[in-house]
Formats: sequence, structure tokens, C-alpha cells
Amino acid sequence: MEISVGAVLEGTVKSITKFGAFIILPGGRSGLVHISEIAHSYVNDVKDFLQEGQQVKVKVVGIDEAGRINLSIKKAIDPPPRPQNSNPRPRTPNRPEPRSGGRPTFSGGNSSSRSTSVREAAAGNPNNDFELRLKQFMQSSDSKLSDLKMTEKRSSRRSGHK
Repeated sequence: MEISVGAVLEGTVKSITKFGAFIILPGGRSGLVHISEIAHSYVNDVKDFLQEGQQVKVKVVGIDEAGRINLSIKKAIDPPPRPQNSNPRPRTPNRPEPRSGGRPTFSGGNSSSRSTSVREAAAGNPNNDFELRLKQFMQSSDSKLSDLKMTEKRSSRRSGHK
């Protein structure tokens, strides 16, 4: 039987390891279901979800140059329904949008007008006082960190290290 990427097959769990489970596929070939591809929830121990000899439905997600077959159980089944949030929190107009750096960014304006928009937002809404305090803390922290790095550079030059 020809096995191709995207095929959904029935297989049998041959062995279980810390990092996944080996599955015997139709035709006698075997493939690996990595621990991250076993369930839609967090899997700490593969044995909590699978047992040797168990029949499972798997999807072929990849076949590498060496002919090894990568499988997924969670892609072969429908994901569990997401719980409906009965009270979703609406976005506030002047609320900062999160970004990957961990610091909030404010919509509109360039970096020089950012501190002004923070003060205006805080003045208009007492809940935004936190954003103002956070911004001041971050500026102070950045300044102290910069001073510390300069001190370290100076001391390393004196001692002959770099």
C-alpha cells in the first residue's frame, strides 16, 4: 500500500516512548506520532493517552528523505469545541494593543507623541493610570539598565577583559 502525505489511516500502537508512539500502519510500515501530535490538550505522559495494541486513527503529516513517516492523531480527529465566553470583554478605544515585546503600543501618533497620548489617556480615564505608571517605570528601568551596562564596560576595560 502506498502511503502519502495527507492520508488518514487506521493503525496500531506498537510501542510508546517518552517522546511519542510508534504506530504500525497498513502494509506493515511504521510511523511516529510525536508527543505534541497526540492530543489537542497538553500531553505530559504518552501513556495517559495511548496503550500498546490500541487501534488509532492517524494522519500522515510528513515523510522525510530517509522514508520515516511522521503521523498525527490530533489532525486526524476534529478538535474539541471551544467554550463560548458568555461575557466577552470589549476593547476600550484608548487601550494599548499588545505586541510581542511585552510593552504596550498605542494606536496613532509617532514615538515622540507617545508619552503625550499616554498622559491624555490617563487624564480621561482613571483606569489608564496603570499604563502611565508602567510607561514611567519602563523608562526608568531602561535608563538604569543602560547605566549599568556602561559601568560594566568601563570596569572590563580597566581589568583587561572584554
